[in-house]
Amino acid sequence: MSRAEVAESVRPVSPLWTFGLLRNELVTTFRRWRTLALLAVLAGVPVLVGIAVKMETGDGSSPGGGGGAGPAFISQITNNGLFLVFTALAATLPFFLPMAVGVVAGDAIAGEANSGTLRYLLVAPAGRSRLLLTKYATVVIFCLAATLVVAVSALTVGALLFPLGDLTTISGTQISLAEGLGRALLIALAVAASLIGVAALGLFVSTLTGSGIAAMATTVGLLITVQILDQIPQLHALQPYFFSHYWLSFADLMREPVYWDELARNLGLQALYAAVFGSAAWARFTAKDITA
Repeated sequence: MSRAEVAESVRPVSPLWTFGLLRNELVTTFRRWRTLALLAVLAGVPVLVGIAVKMETGDGSSPGGGGGAGPAFISQITNNGLFLVFTALAATLPFFLPMAVGVVAGDAIAGEANSGTLRYLLVAPAGRSRLLLTKYATVVIFCLAATLVVAVSALTVGALLFPLGDLTTISGTQISLAEGLGRALLIALAVAASLIGVAALGLFVSTLTGSGIAAMATTVGLLITVQILDQIPQLHALQPYFFSHYWLSFADLMREPVYWDELARNLGLQALYAAVFGSAAWARFTAKDITA
């Protein structure tokens, strides 16, 4: 730690200054062309799914050629456009959403080091711990924003292309459109919470290198590797500990009554990953020699 960092670290930090740091991080993150491009791709997925289903069912056939193939809930989209929200989230969660989060998280620290701005950030009265926490909070907010972009895009396309109304749950019971919208919001929040483990992992990787591209590539590579391992039957004893194992448990929110067991396991597992890799990121970042 440099003399300037030591001198600044003993000064009291105003909560307003901390809020200003978070606000600055959010503005910087969401104004990057890369971030906007990622959000645009995420918003485009429900559009493509909705148009594909509309074209395929134009002759009265069911999606997937009548076999119910495709992401969860896709066979119900023609009956109720709200199911496009659930289908889009199920389609983007395995890769698109975590990839976007991995890119933002991987670039959080390494990108600053690569551009030469990390040292100047640490001269400000924030301290390494506060800066790291702010970076992680920014990535978590991006998780929520990215998920809501998918959900809102899907709801808009679903309302334009298909009818809306009361919907049938997985359990076969009927719920009102208002309750369905509430369930859709809960599902979006559950999906966003499913990404906090990836966010912590990406942040940790970001503290290990000074190259933003290397950090992003490593995070996305780890994401793909874990999901491949999660599909190998011989690893069934380890799979419940992979961060992606319970991602699709959000479908249980469409049951009546709601099944909470796997949802709780998912949230607990994400909290564990956030604690472990968040602590590892803190330990690495606070001891790291910042030269750029």
